[in-house]
Amino acid sequence: MSQLFSPIELRGLTIANRIVVAPMCQYIAEDGVMNDWHLVHLGGLSMGAGGLLITEATHVSHEGRISIGCLGLWNDAQMAAERRVLDFCRTHGTAKIGIQIAHAGRKASTHAGGNAPPLPENDPRAWQTLAPSAIAYDDGWPTPKAMDAADLTQVKEQFVESTRRAETLGFDLAQLHLAHGYLLHQFLSPLSNQRDDQYGGSLEDRIRYPLEVFNACRAVWPENKPLGIRISATDWVDGGWDLQQSIELAQAFKVAGCDFIDVSSGGLSPLQKITLKAGYQVEFASAIRQATGLNTWAVGLITGAQQAERIIANGEADMIAIARAAMADPRWMQHAALTLGVRVEFPKQYIRAHPDKWPGATTFKEK
Repeated sequence: MSQLFSPIELRGLTIANRIVVAPMCQYIAEDGVMNDWHLVHLGGLSMGAGGLLITEATHVSHEGRISIGCLGLWNDAQMAAERRVLDFCRTHGTAKIGIQIAHAGRKASTHAGGNAPPLPENDPRAWQTLAPSAIAYDDGWPTPKAMDAADLTQVKEQFVESTRRAETLGFDLAQLHLAHGYLLHQFLSPLSNQRDDQYGGSLEDRIRYPLEVFNACRAVWPENKPLGIRISATDWVDGGWDLQQSIELAQAFKVAGCDFIDVSSGGLSPLQKITLKAGYQVEFASAIRQATGLNTWAVGLITGAQQAERIIANGEADMIAIARAAMADPRWMQHAALTLGVRVEFPKQYIRAHPDKWPGATTFKEK
């Protein structure tokens, strides 16, 4: 029996298998609003890429967006556009649907596109960025405003409001973004957080604000629905955030009612030095899972069905998350099932391509 295709329960949510389609920023929204691209992109992925599909980073305010092309969930126009896409996915897809709620902090106010440069300060589309400390991300980036008490309160309230809106839209699961150098990660890392108040200094104090945001969101998110976090397990920079601190963070969030931890890495500093290899982040997920028992997701250069099966079967993670692999193959889950000899559900419109109906399906079996 395939472990990758065994069901899993998170609070009141049952997911048919252990495959998550991770958030993938598309940088094509207008004023934070989804459009036809998102309908086609997410609609297609909902039909056979994984048992759980999480929409791209969805930001809690205009100022919290990474770029001018990023999604938001702070007004009714954004809600209406998301509802259209979600209704399609629920009607025609087979995946459960989650949302990633985010604030970019000092990495905000950029051109559209992955790893895009910041907007020039004299660009009328640019905005003042926020961070725990007034430390720019890199040379040539604007210096963020160090958040004062009013900013801390406002941003927390914005996270809560977006969480409420996500519940109104009927998302099955929610994830707060504490990874990749964005705002809540900036509070965690001593490289970006040099505050001298109760939110900076010791590990306990650097965790404090992200934990307050999580607790506030957990309070308005339904008891029967899972709420978790995505973290960067290490900054890949000496003196920065690291695995041991991640384990202690996971323990604290577990006590607070966190249901899962999605383990990525990096993104906080341009000084990071990462050695890429297949499954290069799985060891971080495994260490956190073994130390805390928290439901843990592995991500990072996981491309094949047999590789994913081994990760789950070996107890290194509870779920695997794919992104680029799903971009390359929007039917990744279906093809993985074929490789592992598992029968999965197809949308009825595509049933003639099911292995039960079409011998040619073996063309997609992993060699």
